[in-house]
Amino acid sequence: MRHIYESSQWLPFPVPMVFAFLANPQNLPPLMPAWQQARIEELRLIAPPAPPAGSPGRLGPGVGTTMILSFRVLPRLPFRLNWHAVITEFEWNSHFYDRQTAGPFVFWRHCHSVKEETRDGVAGTQVKDRVEYGLPLGDLLHAVAVKAQMRRTFAYRQRRMAELMPQFVETLAKRRGNA
Repeated sequence: MRHIYESSQWLPFPVPMVFAFLANPQNLPPLMPAWQQARIEELRLIAPPAPPAGSPGRLGPGVGTTMILSFRVLPRLPFRLNWHAVITEFEWNSHFYDRQTAGPFVFWRHCHSVKEETRDGVAGTQVKDRVEYGLPLGDLLHAVAVKAQMRRTFAYRQRRMAELMPQFVETLAKRRGNA
């Protein structure tokens, strides 16, 4: 059986900056829980179409980009699991999809999307994640562990995004000042 997990987060930063952060594959490991010790083992980037004028993003996972990410499944376990993913759709400052080609799920498709949203007079970005996934042991594994783990993982991701985005924006501003 396939399951769906959805989450959303609002950030007080412009869409192009938030999307540039999300689209950079190097930012994935810091968004995963620290105990997982996630790392990129292999990355084969296919350049996406040119970003829109004024976009801070230059690096992005164009359609066909592949990545192997390794991580610990449970804290303190000595073995790591490899996750193979491919980018199947990419549109600057809108969305991108990744699909697992090998790993712990029998099916995994994740849409990362952004859109402009103003809250209390502050322009920002609504980030949405929608994950469709299937498990090797189906509903039993989902009920026992995966459903709660998805909530915890995405809650962690949202906290880290809120922490890392100001640093990312500051770094971009410094680069533009030196350009």
